[in-house]
Amino acid sequence: MLLLLLISCSSKGEEESVYTPVQTSLEIPELFQQKLIAPVIPTNNPLTEEGIALGKKLFFDPILSKDNTQSCASCHNPKRAFTDDTQFSEGVDGKFGTRNSMPLFNLAWNFDERFMWDGKELSIERQVFSPVRNPIEMHSNWENVAEKLQEHAEYPTLFQQAFGASKIDSTLVTKAIAQFERTLISGNSKFDQFLLGKVELTPEEQNGFNVFMEETRGDCFHCHGSDNNPLWTDNKFHNNGLDETFTDLGLGAVTGDPNDNGKFKSPSLRNLKFTAPYMHDGRFTTLEEVINHYSEGLKLSSTIDPLMKKANQGGVQLSNKDKADLKAFLLSLSDTNFVNNPDFQQ
Repeated sequence: MLLLLLISCSSKGEEESVYTPVQTSLEIPELFQQKLIAPVIPTNNPLTEEGIALGKKLFFDPILSKDNTQSCASCHNPKRAFTDDTQFSEGVDGKFGTRNSMPLFNLAWNFDERFMWDGKELSIERQVFSPVRNPIEMHSNWENVAEKLQEHAEYPTLFQQAFGASKIDSTLVTKAIAQFERTLISGNSKFDQFLLGKVELTPEEQNGFNVFMEETRGDCFHCHGSDNNPLWTDNKFHNNGLDETFTDLGLGAVTGDPNDNGKFKSPSLRNLKFTAPYMHDGRFTTLEEVINHYSEGLKLSSTIDPLMKKANQGGVQLSNKDKADLKAFLLSLSDTNFVNNPDFQQ
C-alpha cells in the first residue's frame, strides 16, 4: 500500500508540473473591428502568451543565422515598420538580394494567404522557413538551428512552456515566430483617428485623399483600398507599369503563367514615412518618385494591369499641387505608435 501511495503521489506531481500555455487573442484596433472581418488564426497554431513571447525572442536572436550575426530584425527593424532603409538587405556572407525587404504588419488579415512579393509562400509559418536556409540571407540550415536551440540554456524550457515539446524543430520555431508576427498590428495613424472622428485633416490631406479616391485624378484605391479598407492594400498581385520587359517575373515565376509575369503584391500604404525605399526592388527612394511614376512614368507591357487605364498616356498626369497633397495624405497613414511600441522592440 505504501508503494502504491508513493506511485500515486508521484504521478499526481508529474501531472501538476505539466505547463499549460495561456491562450490569448489579438488586440484589434477600433477601426479594424468596425470595418474588417476577424483575423486569420490557424487552428493548428493558436495564439498563446508563451508562444508569442518565444516568437519575439527568436525574432530578435541571431542564433537563427549561420554565424550567429543576423536575426530576423536585421532586415525587419521595428523602427522602420519592420523593414530596413536599404534597397536590398545584406546577408551573413555579405551578399545582397534582389528585392526590397517587405514591412511586417497586419499580416493576420492577409486573407489571400499568399506572402512575399511574389506570393510563393502560402502562410506566415511557411514564409518563416525561407530566410533561415536562404544562401543570401541567414544561410543556415534547420538541423543546425534546432541543435543550437536545443543546447541553449533557455530555449528548451521556453519551448516546453509554449508547446509542451522537449524536442525543438523547425516547425515549432516557425510557429512561434508566426505567433509574434501576427501581433504586429498597425492601426493608429492620423487618418485612422480622422475616421473615428477624433481629429481633423488639413486641407492638403483632404485634397490628397480626394486625389487618391477619384478615378479622374489619382485612381489609387483599386489596388490599395479606401477608407472602408483600413489595411490600405488589396493583398493581390499587379503589374503596375514599372517595366516594359522583366528581369524578375514575380508571381509569374511562381505560377508558371506568362499572364502573371511582372506582377507583385500590392504593399500596404501604411507607414510610408518609415519604409523607404519603395517598390519590390526598392528602386524609388522618395514618395515623390513613386507619385511621379504613377503620374507620368508608367511603362506599357503585355501584362500591365487593366487598372492602369492611362498607361498609354504615361500615367494620370497629376498637377504639382495634387502631387504634394497626395503625399500629405499618404503620410497621414503613418502610425508612430506602432514603430515605438515597446511590445515590438527587443
